[in-house]
Amino acid sequence: MSVALTLIVPAYNEAQRLPPFLDDVRAYLPGQFSDDYEVIVVDDGSTDGLPTVVEEMASDWPQLRAVCHSENQGKGAAVRTGMLMGRGELLLFADADGATPIAEEAKLRAAIEAGADVAVGSRLLGSPEVTRDRTWFRGMVGRAFALAARWMLHVPVRDTQCGFKMFRRDAGRHLFSLVEENGYLFDLEILILAESLGCQVSEVPVNWSEVAGGHLSVGQHWKMVVAGLRRLRAKRKTVLADRDRSRS
Repeated sequence: MSVALTLIVPAYNEAQRLPPFLDDVRAYLPGQFSDDYEVIVVDDGSTDGLPTVVEEMASDWPQLRAVCHSENQGKGAAVRTGMLMGRGELLLFADADGATPIAEEAKLRAAIEAGADVAVGSRLLGSPEVTRDRTWFRGMVGRAFALAARWMLHVPVRDTQCGFKMFRRDAGRHLFSLVEENGYLFDLEILILAESLGCQVSEVPVNWSEVAGGHLSVGQHWKMVVAGLRRLRAKRKTVLADRDRSRS
């Protein structure tokens, strides 16, 4: 049986940062969807007792459940697991730290209702109605990565990596059935695939506040980042060529 919304939260060793976000989710979603929603926490091989934390919170919250990977596979793999098992007509994934408040889902939902297949939360699009709290260094690294991604991959989105994206059910399930990236570059692959399939993508400014304790440092893994961007550039050429052949 379907529900109106599935929220997928990929999590790796987030026993400290996840519970406050889930508290906010539990306070917010019933006011928007009554009981017609589900929250799937995909534990990506955590070693800090995260599954137990989620199970305890789910004991009196039937819409919440945990799905566990036996070993760490990467954020992309965790999101894919949740997306493919989600029952929602709308599929939303959000980072476990709650950097984007859950109430921002209404902005993405409005974009979907206006015709988008994919609604991408953005920390780079300006708007007088949003605020962002980010250290200057991480902001600089994030903008540099975004520029590199747009230059190499020609994606139609300024902020590709914001961990707050919503999909119309059929589009989300189709896209994630095709995704091969298991790591943090899966967002870029999704946008490449969305372009090749003709999905309408809408970028939406959202409130965002940096939360200490993240696992990813693009600066420390720049060689992997460059290799990944080159891999995805090759994939983009292939999928667009396949699309053009199918149309001819």
